[in-house]
Amino acid sequence: MPNQISAGDRTVLGNISRHGNRYLRTLFFEAAWVVLVKVGPKQWERYGLKSSIEAAKKRLHHNVPVIALANKLARIAWAVLHKKGVPAA
Repeated sequence: MPNQISAGDRTVLGNISRHGNRYLRTLFFEAAWVVLVKVGPKQWERYGLKSSIEAAKKRLHHNVPVIALANKLARIAWAVLHKKGVPAA
């Protein structure tokens, strides 16, 4: 599971660790890159990613939102596998 640190009302999501399957991490990175570069902002809203992507793109280096989105996709995949269903938005 990806790292998470919570204190009070602030939640800090950790990085994607280098443990586990290297190929799977690469797939998450490539999927995030496709979503950011090829899919475009019109589809981001459809999947509930628009606010987080736009906020990250405004304040971070252009490569960092790709990793942040890959991390988010990994969390969603983990939740689906762990709970055996689609997580609530």
